[in-house]
Amino acid sequence: SFAYFTIKDRLPQILTRVIDTLHRHKNEFFEEHGEKGVEAEKRAISFLSKLRNELQTDKPVTLLEDELPDAALWNQYLDYQRNLSNGNGEPSWFQSPWLYVECYMYRRIHAALAQNPPIDNFDVFKEGKAQNFFESQEAVTALCTYFQELLKNIKDLDEKQLQEELFKLLQVSLWGNKCDLSFSAGKASSQKSSPLQSLENMMPYLLVNDMEKLWSLLVNAKKGTTEKSNVRVDIILDNAGFELVSDLVLADFLLSSKLADEVHFHGKSIPWYVSDTTKHDFNWTIKQLQAANHMWMSRCGINWEGNLKKGVWVYRDHMFWTLPHDFSSMAEVAPDFYADLQKSSLLLFKGDLNYRKLTGDRKWEYNVPFHQALNKFHPAPLCSLRTLKSDTQVGLKPGQGEQIQASEPEWMVSGKYGVIQFAAAL
Repeated sequence: SFAYFTIKDRLPQILTRVIDTLHRHKNEFFEEHGEKGVEAEKRAISFLSKLRNELQTDKPVTLLEDELPDAALWNQYLDYQRNLSNGNGEPSWFQSPWLYVECYMYRRIHAALAQNPPIDNFDVFKEGKAQNFFESQEAVTALCTYFQELLKNIKDLDEKQLQEELFKLLQVSLWGNKCDLSFSAGKASSQKSSPLQSLENMMPYLLVNDMEKLWSLLVNAKKGTTEKSNVRVDIILDNAGFELVSDLVLADFLLSSKLADEVHFHGKSIPWYVSDTTKHDFNWTIKQLQAANHMWMSRCGINWEGNLKKGVWVYRDHMFWTLPHDFSSMAEVAPDFYADLQKSSLLLFKGDLNYRKLTGDRKWEYNVPFHQALNKFHPAPLCSLRTLKSDTQVGLKPGQGEQIQASEPEWMVSGKYGVIQFAAAL
């Protein structure tokens, strides 16, 4: 299965790159922290080499031994996995759910650094994320330019034109999800050209297109609001780099077109899945745009900093996003957080990992309805913008998946197909 290939080949490659990154920063650690920095780097590398060996030799998954705030929840989850195995031995790397062991690996990478001050705040994936951003400059420039030109006339657009622009920016945000570093095991995967040019050609690869439903939801939410209530859209972010810029443009459009009053962004509280957005990546990206020597990129950065200061944009990270649980257990594991998401008018989930966690990462029949696969996770109306990079997909028309499968056996994992898939409020 694709899961087997991922655990056998991709995850060890990612660990090797992490170890290599620490090696390369040895001098920097020495300059900043002296011998303590070098000692910490050696301990972290030894911890990660041991982890790689455990993975490659299918050792049992072990309890976390660190004191980090989420350790108890991870260890309870391991107990839960042990109970699932009905005494068929300990959960191990190749004998456990893929979603669990993959998340577990990233949590152990985090522990390798967090337990080794003074390098405990070092993000081993930061360089790759920055490189992705710089290599996507052409696409970023094109998108910022397009958007700033659009803003000049946004007040004059009629409803039909606004709808067209929303659909364009939703698709750019969707296809921006192709730039995923965990998928390429950390090798460069940037957006070279402007995605706006190719939207028409991408249409046949959009397997589920619920953009009309999103539009009606937002328009009706706007019409239905009283003076006091706000239309709040939450974007659960995926990758930093070009994809993040496409999400920020979409968020700015929602505010500027008055389809939303506030946007909440949700990132990861620790480095995760190589290219996932952390608070540092979020702020760094806005600073890079502000400082760009391109008028429209800089204008975007300045406006976005302003949105954060005014509080119409809010960045948040919650521990739940980096736990092994799928989203159907959020109400139980993080009830306060679930209650907060219930205040949203629309939740936009970006990317493949979020889709796997929405659907429990099961091998569903292709035509099982999306809302059914959500397994009662329904804090608010939600929509997944996802390019397919793992073999879970629901909500297709009868025969649709089988038909593609016949001509393209790799269709579910190539990143070539996408969905904009909506589930209304229950």
